[in-house]
Amino acid sequence: MTHRSDITADGLAEDPTCAVAHGAPEPTAATRTLVAVFASPVAKFLLHFGADCGFRAILLEPDAARAAEARVPGAEVTASFDVLDPSADVVVTDHHRPELDAVLRELLAGKARWIGVMGNPRHPAPYLPGLQGMGVAQQDIDRVHRPVGLNIGSRTPPEIAIATLAGLIADRNGRPGGFAF
Repeated sequence: MTHRSDITADGLAEDPTCAVAHGAPEPTAATRTLVAVFASPVAKFLLHFGADCGFRAILLEPDAARAAEARVPGAEVTASFDVLDPSADVVVTDHHRPELDAVLRELLAGKARWIGVMGNPRHPAPYLPGLQGMGVAQQDIDRVHRPVGLNIGSRTPPEIAIATLAGLIADRNGRPGGFAF
């Protein structure tokens, strides 16, 4: 059924997505939480854009001193893993941090819906030996997505954030991402 609010000036019915693009209120959807792990330039852009796209945005910085200094407009900042729930899409934004293995073990023990680690797919995942050495089950290790985001050739922090967020939005909307319709 077409509602009066779905009719354009020329009398044609407007797709609800198009209506939102033209300023109509967004339809309510299940809220997802976007958790960026580690304060980084990519995390700032990811959380900023994520909040704009309807995600509850949280920076999880396990280093309490770094968490106290972190400022991300529109996002909560915490050092606690208690924010992980079944609505959480978790993106680890720095694969060089020395505590990466321990942080991933904590993430895998939580209730996050999705966990990904940024990194170049041409290089081996730096966390694999550490997780295996800690006795983390292979089926849990296999839950970690790497690389993350759509393959758009991103290089800068904003581009990496956009590619990552585009993949999460596609997933949230039940779409494969890319250009296949």
